Amino acid sequence: MLKGEYSHNIDAKGRIIIPAKMRDDLGEHFVITKGMENCLYVYPEAEWNAFEEKLNALPTTTDKKARAFAYFFQGSAIDGDLDKQGRTLISSVLRDYAKIDKEVVFIGMGKRAEIWDKARWDAKNAEVELNIEDIASDMEASGFSI
Repeated sequence: MLKGEYSHNIDAKGRIIIPAKMRDDLGEHFVITKGMENCLYVYPEAEWNAFEEKLNALPTTTDKKARAFAYFFQGSAIDGDLDKQGRTLISSVLRDYAKIDKEVVFIGMGKRAEIWDKARWDAKNAEVELNIEDIASDMEASGFSI
């Protein structure tokens, strides 16, 4: 399971070090794609294959929203491979989407990791922390308990 928070920098060529503690869970081959809230999702290959299977089952021929949903994730997906220094290349399209410039934060989310621009993550995290009691109450109403 991917978990934790790790800060890194992206170099001028668009390469980023994958946190050592996440490398084993992500494996040698993984997929990076657009995520919600202008972050990037990083899926281990097996998890991506399962997700892509669900996307491919959507009625994209006849349903405009299903097609848009598939475009969003599949259209921007790139294969991630590690170099000898544990780095991978993030395409300029994905860097632009996530507004990643220099500092990034990796967030483990169980079956996937997320890559955030550090300043945007700090703002998002502060918002979550400010509202965590209300969020927890809503989750409890949905059947989740701590």
